[in-house]
Amino acid sequence: MGTDKEIIKEYTRGDLTVVWKPKKCIHAAECVKRLPEVYNPKDKPWIKAENATIEELMNQIDACPSGALTYNIQGQDEKIVQNETEIKVMKNGPLLVSGSLNVKNADGSIEVKGESTAFCRCGASSNKPYCDGAHRKINFVG
Repeated sequence: MGTDKEIIKEYTRGDLTVVWKPKKCIHAAECVKRLPEVYNPKDKPWIKAENATIEELMNQIDACPSGALTYNIQGQDEKIVQNETEIKVMKNGPLLVSGSLNVKNADGSIEVKGESTAFCRCGASSNKPYCDGAHRKINFVG
């Protein structure tokens, strides 16, 4: 797992760049619910940043529970990752860990995580130990 190259997609709107990391996505659909004119999983590309204001995009991205969506603003330093770690149990979903952490994989490799990381609780994820949204398919209750 530590050797897999992470897919990162970027979509630009003015000075704002929306960054999407699909492996982190837990399919909570906060993006689609909040800005359906921007996020449409059936379209290619599925993110059309030009369909919202920069403020609307930032507000929606700040609500992304997994951290799969983040943003950078040209000319500004990247967001400083919080030092305090918080763990939230999502109803019928993953453990959401916010803050800086090191994840030691079974093969001994270390992944450095910041912002939010969603860990599987249901056992059905094909991206263990991370959540891939499979809990919805198996109707996980927990």
